Amino acid sequence: MSRPRWDQYMRRVIPLTLTALAAALALTACDDGGSGGADGAKSKTGSGCATGAVALEVGSASVAPAAGDTGEVPVSITNQSAPCTLDHFPGVTLRQGDRSVKLPVSEGAQAQTLKLAKGASATFTVSYTRGADGDAAALKASTIEVTLPGGGDSKSFPWKFGPVAAKGADSVNASVSAFQQVGD
Repeated sequence: MSRPRWDQYMRRVIPLTLTALAAALALTACDDGGSGGADGAKSKTGSGCATGAVALEVGSASVAPAAGDTGEVPVSITNQSAPCTLDHFPGVTLRQGDRSVKLPVSEGAQAQTLKLAKGASATFTVSYTRGADGDAAALKASTIEVTLPGGGDSKSFPWKFGPVAAKGADSVNASVSAFQQVGD
């Protein structure tokens, strides 16, 4: 009975791991070997993981196909510098023009502290409910912005997963999970 769950797990973990590895290799190939700049590209041992010291990638999503369906968008983080720590939760904002909505932490999620050595990876997930295409209250996001608790500027990625259902006047039906270690 545990075999189907293992297969489902492996189908999700392997693409995330390969995506993180590809991002790490691409960024390593571009490394100028310098000591980092003012943007915090090199973090100190034990300090927070700043966005300039890691590779962030929005991975293949489990897209919500129709209004009312739920989807999940994984975000992978690969440390490119000195050891650092992910503590608390990531910051995620969805933007539609001048409208922006900061996503809350998923109900029941518990923060954990993850130490990432150089080359180590972690992930978190954005869960959302798809809104109807013609719904004026739905957020027709064009970008997703990610910030890490270690600081640095936010990084923006295109949001390609359809409108996000409204949840009240100023919020959407979406949330952010806790960080999870990838690999051993």
